[in-house]
Amino acid sequence: MQLKTILNRVQKFKSFVYGAVRWVEDSSPPALEVELHPRANGQAVCSGCGRGGPGYDRLPVRRFEFVPLWGMKVFLVYAPRRLACPRCGVKVERLPWALGKHPLTEAYAWFLASWAKRLSWREVAEVFHMSWETVFGAVEMAVLWGRAHVDLSGIHSLGVDELAWGRGHRYLTVVYQMTPVASGCCGSERNARSRRCCASSVGWARKSQGQGLALLGAPRMQRSGGLRFICSDMWKPYLKVIAKKAGQAIHVLDRFHIMAHLSKAIDEVRAQEARQLKAQGFDPVLTKTRWLLLKRPENLTEKQETRLSDLLRYNLRTVRAYLVGSKN
Repeated sequence: MQLKTILNRVQKFKSFVYGAVRWVEDSSPPALEVELHPRANGQAVCSGCGRGGPGYDRLPVRRFEFVPLWGMKVFLVYAPRRLACPRCGVKVERLPWALGKHPLTEAYAWFLASWAKRLSWREVAEVFHMSWETVFGAVEMAVLWGRAHVDLSGIHSLGVDELAWGRGHRYLTVVYQMTPVASGCCGSERNARSRRCCASSVGWARKSQGQGLALLGAPRMQRSGGLRFICSDMWKPYLKVIAKKAGQAIHVLDRFHIMAHLSKAIDEVRAQEARQLKAQGFDPVLTKTRWLLLKRPENLTEKQETRLSDLLRYNLRTVRAYLVGSKN
């Protein structure tokens, strides 16, 4: 079977045909070059509006790297046409095997992106004899395509959080699906979809979260019934953006942050009341009781449990604050 026959089976382009195949010895490593030619009487397609138009002239020959064959590099060779588009003016034709001026074919970019899921990007670059930046560009293309074609229908529950990213004060706001999963379906496709990331954006919370929620697409969310629940922490930028972007949803606050605020309030009441008792000459019953009141009951030692029981007999504001916090 000839190479052109294989290419026509696996990568056939409308309005283009494969031409001569050459073995290039002077490249390192040796490579195969496959010519591409437009079909007779075929019109070039404008890269701006996507409409066909009459030819204007041709640019110099360009090489587009294809998926390697038997460890050898393969290049598609073609001289792009320019056309006089009635709407866009003189434009370079749209090439079905490459995006813009990118030297990689789309097939090779997807090939690299699939390997980048199994190996580190640096290892992929070393194996296929290319730069790390090229592998990064292939992964970026795959991610952008996935974000543009993601199915967000049927999402009713979302979680929002911000993560530190890289060095310095750089943050990544993540919006992720929190659809409840039925019991007994661990490892299933439904369980995997329930934890997927829906949107992400780099920046501070108010701006980046607004962008993240906007990526969900209001028309699609409306068709699916809209958001019913959103979970986040108690940071003010989150509260403001969610109230503005999804005011109809029930806003569930993260229990961890609520308990952190309760613990902080209990500690402030304890410190203030300890100073007052000392100033009034009473017994220092609140001295060294900070961790008795802040630790979980199941984490207390036997000695700490005894002392906490004795402390709870006093009619103090600290004791009342502790009892209120322990109910939550």
